[in-house]
Amino acid sequence: MKSSIKIVAGNSNRPLAEAIASYLDVPLARCQVKRFADMEVFVELQENVRGEDVFVLQSTSFPANDHLMELLIIIDALRRSSARRITAVIPYFGYARQDRRAAGRTPISAKLVANLITEAGADRVLTLDLHAGQIQGFFDIPTDNLFAAPVMVRDVKERLPGGNRMVVSPDVGGVVRARALAKRIDAPLAIVDKRRERPGESEVMNIIGDVEGRSCILVDDIIDSGGTLCNAADALLANGAKEVYAYITHGVLSGGAVSRIANSKLKELVITDSIQPTHAVALAKNIRVINIAPLMGEAIGRTATESSVSSLFD
Repeated sequence: MKSSIKIVAGNSNRPLAEAIASYLDVPLARCQVKRFADMEVFVELQENVRGEDVFVLQSTSFPANDHLMELLIIIDALRRSSARRITAVIPYFGYARQDRRAAGRTPISAKLVANLITEAGADRVLTLDLHAGQIQGFFDIPTDNLFAAPVMVRDVKERLPGGNRMVVSPDVGGVVRARALAKRIDAPLAIVDKRRERPGESEVMNIIGDVEGRSCILVDDIIDSGGTLCNAADALLANGAKEVYAYITHGVLSGGAVSRIANSKLKELVITDSIQPTHAVALAKNIRVINIAPLMGEAIGRTATESSVSSLFD
């Protein structure tokens, strides 16, 4: 790896940053990110970065605003310290669900965050499984959206061998993602169609596809409260599915989500470490975390050497 690469980590996911640095055989740059008494963020780079190719690793996960400010201030510090190129590596891009105006008088916060990162001084962005692919167009700088699919495919083939697997999209909007995984593992596809006939009535889940006797694999990019996923698992089992697994890239798991998953009929929830797992996640018997450091590290290495990143997913 080029000696001119520097990797700077914020506080959002230090273990992932250390694993990526280890994969690349590059030490993390010395950088102090701390808070003043009033919780203002202060950043001090403790080594020279002039003329360097710098990668800033920071997921904008909970607390999202604190971690976003850390990212912006680190980028600003690097720009003012004459770094040659600054790449914001954001395994989990917060605010991605606010990618359009769903109602009147509402913001498009994903675009605002993209503007903030660009104006802070980032030269390019590297992220993983954006909630909506069009967010790449919100940036006026080069943006690479990586996919966790190769990591998940490898895990599925190791853990769930056999021909009765079926990939399921938990909603109509996630069909493209689910179809891509189904193609990679040579499995059929089913869709959970959610609808509420009238306001105030409970949601009805219809299954499009024959899941009878199948090991179903629910696929999505984000799990937050876990309610939709648990309801989808119940609907699949009610329609004759043998067992239900879930492979989700970003384990937001807010509120009582971990408890909800632990007490659900899901055989197993598999998430990546794009967001640092909490202690509750580590204790949950049916939640497993897979590592994305090799994928992110390889993409960073290819970016540094100006090699193809998209060929990682061919």
